[in-house]
Parts: sequence; C-alpha cells; structure tokens
Amino acid sequence: MPEAYNTLRHVFGFEDFRPGQIEIIDQVLQGNSALAVFPTGSGKSLCYQLPALLLEGVTIVVSPLIALMKDQVEFLQSRGIKVARLDSSLSSEETKNVYRDLRNGDLKLLYVAPERISNERFFASLEGMEISLLVIDEAHCISEWGHNFRPEYLKLAIAAKALNVGRVLALTATATPAVVDDIREEFDIPPNAYINTGFHRPNLFLAFSPTEEEDRLEVLVNRLAATPGGATVVYVTLQKTAEILAERLTERGFLSRAYHAGMKSDLRSQIQDWFMESEDGIVVATIAFGMGIDKSDIRRVFHYNLPKTLENYSQEIGRAGRDGLPSHCEVLGGSQDLLVLENFVYGDTPQPQSIEGFVRYILAREDVFDLSLYHFSKQTNIRPLVLSTLLTYLELEGILKFTSPFYSEYKFKYLKPKAELLSRFQGEPGQFLRDILSLADEKKLWSYLNLDTAVNSLSVERARIVKAFNYLEENGLLEVGVSGLRQGFRLLKRPELQETAAMLRDKVQRNERGGIDRIQDVVTLINHEGCKTRYLLSYFGEDLKESCGHCGYCKTGATAKLSPPAEELSEATLSIVRQFCEKVGDKFESSWEAAKYLCGIASPNTGRTKDKAFGSLETAPLRLVEMALLQATNEL
Repeated sequence: MPEAYNTLRHVFGFEDFRPGQIEIIDQVLQGNSALAVFPTGSGKSLCYQLPALLLEGVTIVVSPLIALMKDQVEFLQSRGIKVARLDSSLSSEETKNVYRDLRNGDLKLLYVAPERISNERFFASLEGMEISLLVIDEAHCISEWGHNFRPEYLKLAIAAKALNVGRVLALTATATPAVVDDIREEFDIPPNAYINTGFHRPNLFLAFSPTEEEDRLEVLVNRLAATPGGATVVYVTLQKTAEILAERLTERGFLSRAYHAGMKSDLRSQIQDWFMESEDGIVVATIAFGMGIDKSDIRRVFHYNLPKTLENYSQEIGRAGRDGLPSHCEVLGGSQDLLVLENFVYGDTPQPQSIEGFVRYILAREDVFDLSLYHFSKQTNIRPLVLSTLLTYLELEGILKFTSPFYSEYKFKYLKPKAELLSRFQGEPGQFLRDILSLADEKKLWSYLNLDTAVNSLSVERARIVKAFNYLEENGLLEVGVSGLRQGFRLLKRPELQETAAMLRDKVQRNERGGIDRIQDVVTLINHEGCKTRYLLSYFGEDLKESCGHCGYCKTGATAKLSPPAEELSEATLSIVRQFCEKVGDKFESSWEAAKYLCGIASPNTGRTKDKAFGSLETAPLRLVEMALLQATNEL
C-alpha cells in the first residue's frame, strides 16, 4: 500500500503505523466495513483520517465528543486538510459556511454528533452526495449490553443504508465479546475486518486501596506526596465532590482545579487547556473530563470514588502513560461509593405507573404523530435518555417507527432587503418563495414561520421548504434559526396496552440488573485474589496467560477487600427522613420520588435544586430511604 505509506509520512508526519492501523486501513480501502477495538490513545483516528484522503467523496465522522471534534479538526486543518465540524458550539455564520462547503464538495471530512444524522436539514444536505465512509466513534454505544447504550446509535445503521454509504468504520476503546458481536451484526462487518489489538498496558501499575470516606483525603495526599510527580487526574462521582476535593488539595499545596459538566463551557475549555500545558497539574474531575484528551504524559490516575464500570475504569486509566513511561493508577473508593452508584442505576428505572402512562399515550396517537421529547419527559416523569430508550424499544418491536426529527418553527432574518431577495428568483421558484415568505409572521428584526402551517397552506412537501431555507442561508440571503424540536413517528400497530407495558418493564428491569451487575464487576476486580491486570483483561475476552508482574497483587501478594455497605439506616439518617416528611407533607407524587430527591437524583418533575434537602442523603441506599419515608408518613 505505497500510497497509504506516502500519505502517512508526508501528511501526518509519521514513519510507520501503530499495531492494527494498517490492517484496518487496508480493509477500508478495499471497500469493507470494519471494526477497530484499540485501547485509549493507540491511534484510532488515523484509521479513518488517512483513508478519507485517498477515497473519493466525503467522510462523515459521528462522535458524541465535542472536545474531540474540535481538537481533531484543528489538527487536520494544520495539515492543510479540508475538514469541518457541525455542533452546537458553532455560530450561525460558521454553520452556514460548513453547509456551503459541504454542498460545494470542498470537504474531505465532516465531524458531527450522532443526533445530527437524523436531523432533517442535515439529512437533506447529504442526499445525493458521495459519502465514501461513515465513521462511528464510541461504537459500543450501539449495544444494549454495553456500559453506555445510546438509543440514537441504533439509527446510524438505518441512516447509512438510506444515504448509500460506501462503507462503515466502527471504533471503540472498550468492548466485551457480546458488544463486539452487536456492532459487527449491526454494520455487517466480516470476521477478518474486526481488529482488536488488546488492552494490556505493561507500563501501568494498577493498585487498589479501598478506603473509608473519612480517611480518603489523607490517603490521597500521602499518595500524591509519595509517588513520582507529573500531570494527574483524580476521578470522582459527583460534581460537588470535585469542587470540594480540588479546594482541599489546593489548601495542602497542590496545584489543583476541579472540572465537571456543570461548569460553563468556556471555563471547562480554560481548565482543559491549562491541564494540557501543565507538567504537574492535578484535575479533580467527573467522567466528563478526559474523553478525547490527547496528553501523553499523564503520570497518575486516581479513582477517589469507585469507577462506574470496568469499561469506564479501563478507559480512564488508559489516559495515563500514553508515552509508554511508567504511570501509577490507583483506586481509593470505598463501600460508601457503591451506594451512590447503585442509587443512580435504581433512580434511572421508571416506575410501573410511568411506563403504563407512556404506553397508553403512544397507543392513543394517530397513525402519524410527533412529540416534543422534553415535554413528554415532564408529562411521564421519565428522564429524557430513558424515554428515548423506551421509544427505541417500541421501534425494535415493530410498534412504531421513528421518522425525521424536525423543528416546528423557523425564524429568519433578512441579510438582503426582501425585495432584492425576491427579485433573484423568477418563474415557479420565485412564486414558491413569495408564497412561503408571505406566511411568515414578520417582527421588527426576525420573522417566524410555522412549518406545519406552510406545508398545509401550500400543499407542498416539507423537504422542499427545508431545502429552500438551506439554500437561502448558504447563499447569504437569510440568517436562519430553529425552535420547537419535535420527533416524528409512525404508529405501525396497536398491541394490547398491558402486554406492551409488561414488555417494557421487563426490559428496563433487565437494564437495571445489568447496571447493578456492572457495579458488582468492579467489586469483584478489587476483591479478586490474584493478578488484577489478568482478571481485567479476561473481562474483555483477552487471556494474558500469566500474571502481569506490575499490579498491586503481583507486587505484594495481598488484596485489600472492599467491605459491603451497611444494610440499615443510621439514626441520624432516619431523623432527616422524619423531619423531611413533617416539612414537605404530600409535595411529592410518591415516596419513591421523595426518596430520589433526598438521595440527590433529579427527575423531570423535580429537577435539581439548591434546597438543602436535595441530596442530603446521597450516600444512603435509595430503597431503604423509600421504606423509611413510607414508615414515617404512616406515623404522622
């Protein structure tokens, strides 16, 4: 493959490929769909960036990570490659320029979020284009057996067929054998086009020191002082913990900053840039940090709280020592963390009455209908991601079909005088445009058009109106905005209500069990009497054959056990529950909702709040708190 090697050297500046890269690139250039399971930091992105330059047409890269998109676009642009991204952080002018370059065939790569693929404006822009390669980053999200199932990923295979995509490349850093099977089946990937380079990182020292919460800060400070310095990531579960711990470490003389999804994007970018340039900075972060971070000299990764899953753990320690030098990875989390993690799993599971209300509403719709998922979430009191998952289950059962999401209203501002704009179009196109604009509600600066009204009034296809606005925006005649996102559906059959509700209850309960089992997998690793590295690799289907020699067990022959959490509530916790009942009365629709509130789990109907009661029992078992609430209510 001389052309691939020439491109590697002259465009990307590398002398040779890393393990697995040339095999995947060869499959893609032969026209095959492929799956690359490579550890974090092992060069997955080159597997599509290089072929994209050798293939005709455009390569679409689907990634949920805006930070990764931004970094890779800047890198490729620095190499003179025509590349762009479409995400929510772009201005309307920047978005317009991307669509123009896409339509003119000026792009070799375009990065988008998974939700963008089913957006009607974007889909209309892609129709008829030559898409040589569709790249699915974080491909494990397509599998219900994975640790991070995202229902919108299930639609990517459908979109690939609808757009006549040449081939698909799926990428992930973590996939169990069951997840690999799901990905391969979804995208018709043959056995010889699946490349797994293995997860073993001999330069990482894995230690497990489960520590009670009250002692954990001192243990962390001692570890930071005792282990060789360097850039460090300390992972925590809660945003509040990130801020408190960063402050405590700063007081102890460490250069430390917090990072979590609750911060404004500008501040997150500032902290990320600071960390990238720092030689010994410490970031105390939730899992929002690190995805797509390409820093080779992270020397230490601590888990102050337990990781959510072994997949999360593998990804997070994989950010250490990418330069191949020795790096220290240690778990300090203790039994209290188990309760927080389990609470979030239980808190995601909809109550039976919510599921029944969800099914009743759907089956009562007309054959073609649409929903605002935001308002439907409030109506059913089911969290948006869980709601999307339930709708996807109905689609997989053949009960309904997703159609394109759409915006109920376009707002637009004239960038040229209206008369001048209209004068550019003659004949039927000109009349069509006059008819559209005449239906808009013109305000001082912006005009507003309800698309349903326009479709019904003019008896035209919605797609034509969408394409017209795309054209006017791309040519600098209008600035266009959208509002009122709605998801379209087609109801295919109307099964019996109770039977359908029971089917969904079984699925969400299975997901709940899977979530709890994945937490238990973390406990099993910590308590395992043997080589930790070998056990971790076996989880991902890899047999190390012998002990690693570079984990805590191999060095000491000892295992510090993670003790089970307390199975009853303390008197102090029961007192908080009783006071809460006396104060709020019947404010909540159920004791379960009240228990979630006390444990810090937001629901669509309660949201997050600064009320001191919210999250006051975040380390208490959710189900025991519910039982205590029921008892306290009965006693009042």
